Amino acid sequence: MTKIPVLLDTDIGSDIDDAVALAYLLKKPQCELVGITTVSGDVQKRAALAEAICHSVGRNHIPIHCGRRDVLIDGPGQPGAPQFEAIAHTHPRLDRPENDAVRFLQHTIRSRPGEITLLTIGPYSNAAILFALDPEIPHLLKSIVSMGGIFYAGDQKEWNALADPAATAVVYKANRRDHLSVGLDVTLKCRMPAEEVRSRFTSEPLLTVANMAETWFKHTGEITFHDPLAATLIFHPELCTYESGRVQVAYGVGDSASGHTKLIPGPGPDRVAKTVDVQGFFNEYFNVVHSA
Repeated sequence: MTKIPVLLDTDIGSDIDDAVALAYLLKKPQCELVGITTVSGDVQKRAALAEAICHSVGRNHIPIHCGRRDVLIDGPGQPGAPQFEAIAHTHPRLDRPENDAVRFLQHTIRSRPGEITLLTIGPYSNAAILFALDPEIPHLLKSIVSMGGIFYAGDQKEWNALADPAATAVVYKANRRDHLSVGLDVTLKCRMPAEEVRSRFTSEPLLTVANMAETWFKHTGEITFHDPLAATLIFHPELCTYESGRVQVAYGVGDSASGHTKLIPGPGPDRVAKTVDVQGFFNEYFNVVHSA
């Protein structure tokens, strides 16, 4: 079996779908999860959440590194990790070196040129610093896959792109080779109500994720599988259709348009998801996470 090496950059602990995506990557036989980096706000608690999910299936040796807490210039960031309350009683590790993620990403990508897919499912702060410090990195990756942006819904903005808009602009200005963006307008089609989640999250690592999800369900009655959809497309691109071109990101200090994403169709390094096979996605997701 040919495996695809994946680096996951995540703000796990805010929206529950990051944890749901990590569960899939841990169970996908074709995924070689070579490391996890956390970004935005309480990166220590985010790392602890990722570690708890990895440990639930005995994956105790996956490197986990804390990244940038703050936005590059302006923007709301993603400060809290409320799902940490589900594991606080276990007294998890909260003393990892900080601002270590970019160095880890750089070293790992350079050690395996042309092999690794970088999956970003949080604000783009770590990726922006990485690309700015080492402009060759985007061409040393096999591909970049991001859950971020909105491309078919007018002037709306998506949270990952909006949280640190300067970082988003830096990433999409970088000289990239292949970058797939999975926008909110597509991921919103993949939803599941809380009661169905509870009935289907019945084996590890989803049992651990389900405990975290109860914090999420205090203020919403469903999970939208934003990040899991992006993760599945690394292995099953046929689940979506795409449009190619170049993504433009609006940015200016104090500009209300900052973080707005737009695809300019034509030649370019970018592909954006346009439609999704919702049932096909859910079949793939649950077949994987419930596999032996």
